Amino acid sequence: MNFYEDDLVIQRILKQKLDPDMYNWADERLRMFGKSCATEIDERAKHTDQEGRPKLVKYDRFGEDISKVWVNEGYKKTVLDTYHTGIVGYVHKQIPELEKKGNYLYSYAQGYLLSQSEPGFYCPVTLSMATALLLDRFASEEVKERFLPHVLSTGEIELYEGATFLTERQGGSDVGANETKAIADGETYLLSGEKYFASNAGMCGVAMVLARIEGDREGTKGLSLFAVPWKDEYGSLNGISIRRLKDKLGVRAVPSAEVEFKEAKGHLVGETSKGIYYMMEALNLSRICNAVASIGIMRRALQEALKYAKLRHAFKRKLIEYPMVQETLLNLTVKHEVETLATFELVEQYDQLMSNDETVLTEEAAYVRLLIAIIKKESAEQAIHFSHEAIEMLGGNGYIEDFVTPRLLRDAQVLTVWEGTANVLGLEIIRLMNKTKVHSLFIKRMKKSVKDVPASLTKSRDMILNEIDTLERLTQFIEGTDEDTKTYYAKKMAKQMVLIFEAQVALSWAKKGTEREEKIVERFCKQSFNQDRAFEDAAQLKEDFNLIVR
Repeated sequence: MNFYEDDLVIQRILKQKLDPDMYNWADERLRMFGKSCATEIDERAKHTDQEGRPKLVKYDRFGEDISKVWVNEGYKKTVLDTYHTGIVGYVHKQIPELEKKGNYLYSYAQGYLLSQSEPGFYCPVTLSMATALLLDRFASEEVKERFLPHVLSTGEIELYEGATFLTERQGGSDVGANETKAIADGETYLLSGEKYFASNAGMCGVAMVLARIEGDREGTKGLSLFAVPWKDEYGSLNGISIRRLKDKLGVRAVPSAEVEFKEAKGHLVGETSKGIYYMMEALNLSRICNAVASIGIMRRALQEALKYAKLRHAFKRKLIEYPMVQETLLNLTVKHEVETLATFELVEQYDQLMSNDETVLTEEAAYVRLLIAIIKKESAEQAIHFSHEAIEMLGGNGYIEDFVTPRLLRDAQVLTVWEGTANVLGLEIIRLMNKTKVHSLFIKRMKKSVKDVPASLTKSRDMILNEIDTLERLTQFIEGTDEDTKTYYAKKMAKQMVLIFEAQVALSWAKKGTEREEKIVERFCKQSFNQDRAFEDAAQLKEDFNLIVR
């Protein structure tokens, strides 16, 4: 098995979006990484989930608090195998063979493959990517020089995994309620307080921590950002202790902890009281990682269902010969392919945005943030749906831990929570609407993108235009309402937006494709926009199934 070689869609996406030199380099390495993900990393992931979960070693033999997190040897091997590929490093530093920096497209392609076997470990990778972004964009040269080369390590120096510690017990998503304090101590600060859901605790070399400098204002606008090393220069804990590890439903590979700071030394990153703005930049990156993990789980769930349907017999026929099974697999294939296209279209636009050093909320930045919110929400929900469908396809076997499907469902569930629930993302959309009128820009771009199509795609285009008109009427109504009404419609609007965006991406893809791509966008529009297919006969279903799935 090879997750990359078996996936013609991701290969075609990268060939279209990367320059030839970068594509040839990435293609070769992704073939190796895709094989590793489908074999040894997958085996290690199963072991970690069932038998080798992280454990807290709280005290040493003398009774001293060492707050050490034990991980199994296979996990450690996956750490080296993954970071040495440049999944974090080559976004920010030169690829030796090419003598130029890589990009997020390559990194997220790796994340997509990794998430098909180990979504839990993609969380620490995500945190390290966020840490690298914050240090690279906002830290002083001194702080950057101290930490960034280690976070970007591809084997040449000691690796520091990263972490971002935001959540506190009393606040949760309400980060403005955070109580962790920072007191100036010469050129550094001493941090005291607690973080209630600190993922990658004990494994990270440096954590990016939000804290309030003594005397600064309440709320989010009083928070500053600090780079806090896990250990001091002598190799001892840097005023940090772990109270306990969380016993989580899924993503058991990543140690998530309750962490206490007692005068932990931290280095200010950027300007004081701007921590929330910096962390929002990291949050947007993490939300894309979340979407990438989701489509990875969707892909694995689909492949498991398809493989089982080909092998399993019931009532003297293979499952895959039954029309209802064909319809399920066809709908999943269409949704996953379009979701993947849309996610990597977002990644390409994010790559272009991040090549600009400005951090102000420009029109383009607002548009990308909107796409991040709606795609993160949709993909996370679909990851759960796909996992459920795979379990149902496998029947009783799908519920047994010998198969990967239970782990996929458990790992998928957290993706609707991490980086913002659907409600939080809905509020983000309302804020963007109020501040930047991003909905008007979105509608304008969607109309323009579907304007010119060949005759074979006019039916799909007309369905999309009809949905754009519906969205435009909805946003016009929402603009004139109070905030409570806006929030009531936020998730409904997000759903409408994401389906329109995905449909227009699929339409653009079909312009350059074959009859198969034309059929995909047609079926996507019908199943997404509730077009009546109740009278579709089995012959048409079989024809579409053979064209798209087989």
